[in-house]
Amino acid sequence: MVDAVVKDGQIVESASQSSVKQAKSKTGVDKDAFLQLLVAQMKYQDPLEPTSNTEFISQYAQFSQVEQMQNMAATMELTRASSMVGKLVTVEATDSKGETMHVQGYVEYVSYENGKAYISIDGSTYSLDDVIAVVDEDYQTAIDLAASFVTAVDSLPIPDELNLKDHKDRVETLQKAFNNMTAYQQSFIPQETIDKLKKCVEKIAQLTEAEEGDKPSDGDEDSDKTDGTEGTEGGDSSGGEK
Repeated sequence: MVDAVVKDGQIVESASQSSVKQAKSKTGVDKDAFLQLLVAQMKYQDPLEPTSNTEFISQYAQFSQVEQMQNMAATMELTRASSMVGKLVTVEATDSKGETMHVQGYVEYVSYENGKAYISIDGSTYSLDDVIAVVDEDYQTAIDLAASFVTAVDSLPIPDELNLKDHKDRVETLQKAFNNMTAYQQSFIPQETIDKLKKCVEKIAQLTEAEEGDKPSDGDEDSDKTDGTEGTEGGDSSGGEK
């Protein structure tokens, strides 16, 4: 059971309470009301000008049509609600102050009461009428992944301020993460984010190449050692002749 929230000395309805309350208040003329109207018409008709049998039959036929349509609508609503079980949905409800609230979560189960279908999200009940979106799981995963990726790339400095010590591993990790995404997931990432990552990758490659170019090669080290040895041997030989 959801407890009421007290704010500024006033009770504020939760999204669940508001959704259920509004759903129960949406009552049209159902078959019971239609039947009561028909009975009242028969009971209080003018005895001097009674309603003809033909009119009663016609009205009864209308009542039967209303009943069939309501039964069909109820079946369709329950089928629609049942199809949402296990799916990620977004519910929009208005609280007692008129503020719109959005709730997103997986539908746990469906209940049906007085011709209305209700869904349960995280233990709270909402009217089926307040469901504004059924979210595909792959879509939501791609959206969340893109948001995290954009945040990570935005945290990188501009390419000219990159250095190998602090940024090489981060840039390479982001590049691998992007390459491992599906084309569908990559489509949710803004082009400016992709362009920044590309420039960062290129800058890291340039810095790596420059660092490797500054290191002496194995051949140069061997050459230096050989030159020193030959000079020493030459000096000893010269000294021996003297």
